[in-house]
Amino acid sequence: MKNKRALIMMAVAVLFGIAAVVLASLWLAKQSAKSAQRVVVAVADVGRGQKLLPEMLKLEEISVKNLPKDAFTDFSKLADRVLKSNIMRGEVLSEDKLAPPGTVGGLSAMITEGKRAITVRVNDVIGVAGFALPGNYVDVIVHLERDPAENERNARPALHVSKIVLERILVLAVAQEVSRDDTKPRVVNAVTLEVSPQEAEHLDLARSVGTLSLALRNQIDPKSPATPGATKRTLLDDLAALPVAAPAKPLKPAAPAKPRVLTVAAPVKRDCVPVIIGGRTTQECF
Repeated sequence: MKNKRALIMMAVAVLFGIAAVVLASLWLAKQSAKSAQRVVVAVADVGRGQKLLPEMLKLEEISVKNLPKDAFTDFSKLADRVLKSNIMRGEVLSEDKLAPPGTVGGLSAMITEGKRAITVRVNDVIGVAGFALPGNYVDVIVHLERDPAENERNARPALHVSKIVLERILVLAVAQEVSRDDTKPRVVNAVTLEVSPQEAEHLDLARSVGTLSLALRNQIDPKSPATPGATKRTLLDDLAALPVAAPAKPLKPAAPAKPRVLTVAAPVKRDCVPVIIGGRTTQECF
């Protein structure tokens, strides 16, 4: 009888244990479902301007805390979409990384709405030795000859001027490449920049009347200091402002020495008397 009661108690304990395990697993599954979600991620690195293909993507569970608000949960909405920014392996696909629906792949997919792409010819010096890469920001400097005013044409020739005409301009592509390894600069002969329509007009005029140079900017530096431009006169003003040592004063010739005149004292008049001593006669003066 006692053994039967013990067996019953053991069976009840086992049943309660199984029920606890089942309930705990259900609770954990529900909690994990709330904290993670299956979303579309990239299988490998994909460059901007490329059209997404099914083999480039997969579903993966990602913590909800790390998910962007516009992440995709299925592949159907990504059919024929084009990337406007680079994505890395395992990165979540979101709407802000994609060009608008219907965009054809290529450089046009990367141009911001309201902007334009314009290409300028560069060399190893103008192109910052190959360090002006896609995704970098540059300032555009033009060097030209400015004509003098009407009343100054006869007084001086044309004035050489260097001036920053465009600031913080995005580099879209170098040569025919829109995505490349940022650690390996390469000298190219053309750089494509993203500009507004007005900036495109200024840039086209600048390259037709003068020579262009690119100045590489810090990626996170938003400042745009106003500069008056540089001319030969302003370039040499610093030298003109340096203190110049005054020339040594010539020594004045010494005045000729006056001849010394020797003065001879006049003889003192003395009274003398003859003195006769032992047949000799002498003269004593006083």
